[in-house]
Amino acid sequence: MTLAELSLEYRAHAHALHLRICQLQYLLDRSEDPDRRCQLQERIRMLSTMLREARELAVLTERYYDRGYRRNAKYTI
Repeated sequence: MTLAELSLEYRAHAHALHLRICQLQYLLDRSEDPDRRCQLQERIRMLSTMLREARELAVLTERYYDRGYRRNAKYTI
């Protein structure tokens, strides 16, 4: 698998995560139960982190060989 193909996979994953976050946000907005709201908020927070990382990795793999691209220090050794 090439980095360009991997980038597309990360973007697809990010899209799926975004859709799930929207679904959970919809449920959160309509929930009255404090325990359920807390669970939904925690899940949204975790998925939001995963979404951010998937987007960052999509850009990294997409532009890895571009001259002058400054990589995110978080993903370098």
